[in-house]
Amino acid sequence: MAGKKLDKKWISFGTLMLGAGTIYKLGFMKDAFYVPMQEFMGLSHTQIGVAMSVAGWISTFGFLAAILIVDRVSKKYLIPFSLLGICACGLVLSTFPSYPVFLLLYCLLAIFADMLYWPTMLKTVRLLGNEDEQGRMFGILEAGRGLVDTLIASCALAIFSAMGSTANGLRTAILFYAIVPGVIAIIAFFLLDHDKPEPVADKQTDDKETKKDNTIMRALKNKNIWLVSLNIFFVYSVYCGLTYFIPFLEEAYALPAALVGVYGIVNQYALKMLGGPIGGFISDKVLKSATKYLQICFVIVAGILAVFAFLPHKTMGLLPGLAITLTISAFIYSMRAIFFAPMAEVKVPRDITGSAMSIGSFVGYLPGAFMYAVYGFILDSAEGLAGYRIVFLLMASFAVIGFFLSFYIRKVIKKQNIED
Repeated sequence: MAGKKLDKKWISFGTLMLGAGTIYKLGFMKDAFYVPMQEFMGLSHTQIGVAMSVAGWISTFGFLAAILIVDRVSKKYLIPFSLLGICACGLVLSTFPSYPVFLLLYCLLAIFADMLYWPTMLKTVRLLGNEDEQGRMFGILEAGRGLVDTLIASCALAIFSAMGSTANGLRTAILFYAIVPGVIAIIAFFLLDHDKPEPVADKQTDDKETKKDNTIMRALKNKNIWLVSLNIFFVYSVYCGLTYFIPFLEEAYALPAALVGVYGIVNQYALKMLGGPIGGFISDKVLKSATKYLQICFVIVAGILAVFAFLPHKTMGLLPGLAITLTISAFIYSMRAIFFAPMAEVKVPRDITGSAMSIGSFVGYLPGAFMYAVYGFILDSAEGLAGYRIVFLLMASFAVIGFFLSFYIRKVIKKQNIED
């Protein structure tokens, strides 16, 4: 019986991982098909940028709106519905619609992926694992998601190339991006169970609507959820700065064009797939605390960035620059993989996990809506390496704040454990 329960747990986990690795491919198909989108869909830089920005804002507030949905509707319905929604949007995108329709589709992609799928998936992963394996569960999820992401993107590129890199090739690649989540949606419907009611700590009335409203208010009033969410915010603020390592290496070290692609693959995929499981293992098995792991990583990253900002880059060789930036990325990817795990450590009640993950996603991913603009403004305002120095020091400052916040969260955890 225990074996069957364990098998069911990992089957559910694998299904969620497959969905997580595919649900964003259409929304971010610019990563692989930016130029073909311009050439065959008639899109300008501005049009693509506007679509991404509008979708980004919808995603940001969609995370907040998810509070009203995720704890009310079973994952057995929400997961397949969101994946089928992505599939439907992809089918329409493959017709190369007019720009107003393209813009609408990108807004819908944000709703299906960020408002409906992501918080539901995070909630389910947290409930699948006990408190001692949260780091590993989230770490493996991030690694598996990266692997699936890489395989799907590679297959789409292979399809596009096999069809002569033509308009029909792009259309077929988009259809591939659409059909895969559609198939996973059907699998998810049959493999995922309905949510089981979780025991509630406080007394509630028998009225269902009152219970649901109380769930939302309890989540909003829970100080610990906001503390963990702010910690995620500071990890993500540093993460946004990783984008500028490639232009920095090109300017400071004259990174050869041939190495840009290799560096990008190592940075975006290899470190993501390695950092997740390693961070999860260390936080669960070695430190016994995801919050402690984040605290240690914050101080290491802050120190490296502060030193790196003042190194004599013009006289250093390329290899030290590559090694240091990849080291920083490795720590950040491992932190990003497990930064939702502390929700269990601060004892967020299981029955409000969906609302907690929605708040965490809203606050935590908020830097994505403005931090790139901040970093970009700094680099445009300060010439040469001076701009990058300011960016690295700002990233270090966020890491320092994160360190002190993690320290405070650990004090809260210790106090809770004593009271229990």
